[in-house]
Amino acid sequence: MTRGIRGAICVAENSREAIFSATSQLLREILDRNSIDPEDIASMFITATPDLNADFPAYAVRGNGLTQVPVLCASEMDVPHAMKGLIRALVHVNTGRSQAEIKHVYLGEAARLRPDLASQD
Repeated sequence: MTRGIRGAICVAENSREAIFSATSQLLREILDRNSIDPEDIASMFITATPDLNADFPAYAVRGNGLTQVPVLCASEMDVPHAMKGLIRALVHVNTGRSQAEIKHVYLGEAARLRPDLASQD
């Protein structure tokens, strides 16, 4: 069965280093909290708000050794009053876990997006 794991994190500034650091932190948390073996990742979809354009978050995925995982980056819609400086991830994993067993990861200020899921540990 393939399941989706959602996550989000805010980035401190529009720089390559900040984007890579935040993306790496989010990815590690998603994998750790769900005990995911990288071999079980089917694909990843990563978005960034339009104000984050210094580099591609997908490069951070590659930098974390996930060179065989198909990754697609996209820009979020530029919605007025939406949270800025945000990276979102949707990780598709092959797992025997139920939907209820999946732990979505919303870190820092991004927890405001889904307070119902952010409290998961």
